Amino acid sequence: MTSDPRDHAPAYRRLFLAVLIGTIGSIGMWSFVVALPAVQADFGASRADASLPYTLTMIGFAFGGVLMGRLADRWGILAPLLIGALSIAAGFIAGALAPNLIWYGLAQSLVGLGASASFVPLMADISHWFVRRRGLAVAIASSGNYLAGTLWPPVLQHFITVEGWRPTHLATGVLCLLVLVPLAFLMRARPPMDADSAKAPNARHGAPDISQRALLVLLIVAGFACCVAMAMPQVHLVAYCVDLGYGPARGAQMLSLMLGLGIVSRLLSGFVADRIGGLLTLMIGSSLQGLALFLYVFFDGLTSLFVISALFGLFQGGIVPMYAIIVRECFPAAKIGGTLGLVIMATLIGMAVGGWMSGLVFDLTGSYQLAFFNGLAWNLLNLAICAFLLWRKR
Repeated sequence: MTSDPRDHAPAYRRLFLAVLIGTIGSIGMWSFVVALPAVQADFGASRADASLPYTLTMIGFAFGGVLMGRLADRWGILAPLLIGALSIAAGFIAGALAPNLIWYGLAQSLVGLGASASFVPLMADISHWFVRRRGLAVAIASSGNYLAGTLWPPVLQHFITVEGWRPTHLATGVLCLLVLVPLAFLMRARPPMDADSAKAPNARHGAPDISQRALLVLLIVAGFACCVAMAMPQVHLVAYCVDLGYGPARGAQMLSLMLGLGIVSRLLSGFVADRIGGLLTLMIGSSLQGLALFLYVFFDGLTSLFVISALFGLFQGGIVPMYAIIVRECFPAAKIGGTLGLVIMATLIGMAVGGWMSGLVFDLTGSYQLAFFNGLAWNLLNLAICAFLLWRKR
């Protein structure tokens, strides 16, 4: 009889691989943010039109999360990881060869589809391998996404400046193919599952006293709202710095700082969630994110933007992983991949809509001030849903 691998060495080895795969596989989530000014200039597009490829990237990531999560539930994580690696490589290579913005956007949607395999399936998978420190483990697994945002923007900005965005995209696609496929096979073991995992929720801190269907709908709306707010700084920070005269390199540095502290936020949020639950931790993070958005409205000096971007990363980084903790606490374990995929899909559609909406507000007003206020309004909707669910907790 084999011993339970949960919370032991096999689980920690798997967690390390999950972070590594997430760091490489999520490069496509941040490459366009850095390339936005160069792509806009190359295709001669408006800011709103040039933001659409990011929207398509997030849509591909969103719907891919549902697909990849269900594949992981049924076949294990190897299948989505292999599909993801091939999709990322194909998307970057096709984007490098795109003759116009439409084809480039379609290529980016393929990048987003592939990148989704490095997020939802990894969080769902790792939640099965830990019990005592599940919140922290899920937060660490999700940190590959932000670690990618910390490491890759300055590197990509350098090569875009020196070589151009097209050769940089081509090289990135080849790199992802060569590295992600071998790593996927190291994750082929199926996770341990309890006998009642198909029907038993896993609440440790109490669940809201509403039906699972109603809870899922509210989590979807909450995820969409918080990420419309989150998209404004993350998507447009580099372009905002260019408009203010600070240059794209400063914007890339701010983005890197934001996402680096986002990793710290995710780890702290996971640690806190193991003690007070995912829902209350989500509300704390959302409240602090709203505070940081408010500060962006009134300060636009170079030093101020570095400080506020650091605070924004420290405040909002743990928000999205909390949805994984809430789903794991309140829904059957055997269906967590598909269920979490739906919630994360909503967050990513929120990022996609928020990124496009902010560009549209800029085109209409010539300023990002109203875009920050728009983000604050959506953030308040997220807080209202969190408050309602906390009120309904048993």
